[in-house]
Amino acid sequence: MLRRILTTAAAIAEGIANKVAGTYAAPGTTLNVGDRAPDFALRGSDGRVHRLSALTGQTVIVAWFPKAFTGGCTAECKSLRSNGDLLRRFSVQYFAASVDNLDTNAEFATSLELDYPVLSDPSRETARAWGVLDTSGFAQRWTFIVGPDGRILAIDRQVSAGSHGSDIGRMLTVLGVQERT
Repeated sequence: MLRRILTTAAAIAEGIANKVAGTYAAPGTTLNVGDRAPDFALRGSDGRVHRLSALTGQTVIVAWFPKAFTGGCTAECKSLRSNGDLLRRFSVQYFAASVDNLDTNAEFATSLELDYPVLSDPSRETARAWGVLDTSGFAQRWTFIVGPDGRILAIDRQVSAGSHGSDIGRMLTVLGVQERT
């Protein structure tokens, strides 16, 4: 609990400093439903490099979050974990992602006993390409559902951290994403 409080306070201070200094420009990219999702090759908390292009033919979920070990991000990732049975009913591959470094995300995933990879984008290049990099230097809490053809099926820009896993399950049903056989 103390770590969450301290990490949250430090992230707020860092975000304010980045905004005041103008360290990160406003996103130049805005992705919309129907757009082709930018490819990525990001290392995950499972030690593997995950490439969107290698997942062609599958529905992929990328749940961006601002900062590991903060309250909202912890709640969001726990929600994805606790709804894993629901999400795995569908023919999907899902990830959480942040601009934290690999060691931080690996420790975060282990501490929460996550059963899915957390992707690391410390260069912020992928976050920038996906339009989620905020002027604070952190990713915005947005989730993308990418169809088997590589086009974006849905974007949730109003993520409710505590219920996000079940919210995604409902979105998958509404979108008609195939269930596993």
